[in-house]
Amino acid sequence: MSGPVLALDLGLRRIGVAVSDPDGEFAFPAAALQRESSKRDLAALRSLVNERKITQIVVGLPIHLDGRIGPEARAARAFAEKLSEATGLPVDLLDERWTTREAERALVRGGTRGSRARDRKSGALDSAAAAILLRTWLARERGRAASPGAAGAPPQ
Repeated sequence: MSGPVLALDLGLRRIGVAVSDPDGEFAFPAAALQRESSKRDLAALRSLVNERKITQIVVGLPIHLDGRIGPEARAARAFAEKLSEATGLPVDLLDERWTTREAERALVRGGTRGSRARDRKSGALDSAAAAILLRTWLARERGRAASPGAAGAPPQ
């Protein structure tokens, strides 16, 4: 890794945010940004990218369980393109089918009560889902680095 990586779990009301350490070893839940407008969301993320010296961005791609691409996935792709243009950074898309459910389980295991873990107002679930997404992406990248020429990533 050449610097911190930012991961985003896009939602209708919030964007879950996670950031890695500069070496790409750990993923940390960072925040949940309230969505306002595309212009303001991009400005807030551009500011975060500059502040944290981000070098790569990962956006969750909400594919249906059966593998179909729906309107949410198309919106995520469009947002990723705009984000890349706004920041000048590469933006990778990663299948996020199970991140929110896994984040909810992790919060409950960590002592957060079930209803609190599902409380979307807190943003904890959104940022935890982004951290799981980032952890998955970092592991995939480490695997690629360890075995150059290995099979490609899942469809994006």
